[in-house]
Amino acid sequence: MQAYLGIDVGSVSTNLVVIDQQGQVINSLYLRTRGQPIKAVQDGMRQAEEALRGMDVEICGVGATGSARTLTGVIVGADTVKNEITAHAVAASHLVPDVQTVLEVGGQDSKIILLRDGIVVDFAMNTVCAAGTGSFLDHQAARLNIPIEEFGALALQSKTPVRIAGRCSVFAESDMIHKQQMGHTMPDIIFGLCDALVRNYLNNVGKGKDIQSPVVFQGGVAANVGIKAAFEKALGLEVIVPEYFSVMGAIGAAMLSKSAVREKHETSFRGFAVSEMEYQASSFECQGCPNLCEIVNIHVDGKILARWGGRCGKWETLRRTG
Repeated sequence: MQAYLGIDVGSVSTNLVVIDQQGQVINSLYLRTRGQPIKAVQDGMRQAEEALRGMDVEICGVGATGSARTLTGVIVGADTVKNEITAHAVAASHLVPDVQTVLEVGGQDSKIILLRDGIVVDFAMNTVCAAGTGSFLDHQAARLNIPIEEFGALALQSKTPVRIAGRCSVFAESDMIHKQQMGHTMPDIIFGLCDALVRNYLNNVGKGKDIQSPVVFQGGVAANVGIKAAFEKALGLEVIVPEYFSVMGAIGAAMLSKSAVREKHETSFRGFAVSEMEYQASSFECQGCPNLCEIVNIHVDGKILARWGGRCGKWETLRRTG
């Protein structure tokens, strides 16, 4: 069976997906990055190889996306390296062909993508405010001593949601404590928090955007049924959560790799053996101009495998010709 591998490495999670020629998911993995993207990718490759063992599967292409996509692409020999907007849009269009709006809320950032006739026409990202992300929900769940998996179900038990100040994570936490001290029930406070997160998202990332249905909700936070309900309440629209909502970026990367390999007729995939190689990262400040760019080196067995980080592309050129 010919298959394609997609890898999405973000600040919170590292996701790997293997799809077949028709784009059906054969295997998917969701791992925690824990600040070690190289280790996370290698662990994921090791687990993916184990999961495919005994199956007659040939990896014919690999795609990388996410905040560590360049690093990931170097390690695995990616055929295509694309940003998260492109990868998420491709995956959403594949699973919901007529999708017009993609809401994506991850661990550390959030984004909105508008599509018309399968083409991305607008998007926005929020990478600076924690109040609209999964890490904030994780923190509050831990503070309330409630498993994050139960957060959404508790929210749906709410009878009279309270209003939580959601413009800032610090103020939101203070307001939640105040509402607890006033005697409001936990479900009402939790749904109020879900409302606040959605309000923050729509006022920032979604401000001025023409949100039309079908609306697809993806990213790790889509597992929270309370957030889904809050989005539907705020938008007055049905919100679709696809089956593989947490690994959509990786699905998109895998699909993009299929297109890339079709054009160049071969794959650059280095094989699952990359999980056992010793990679080291280092950096230096380029003194070639006033930009003083930080150049990142990736070493394997004492040799430089790749360099990137400069605005002018000089170091990338040296990597290709050296």
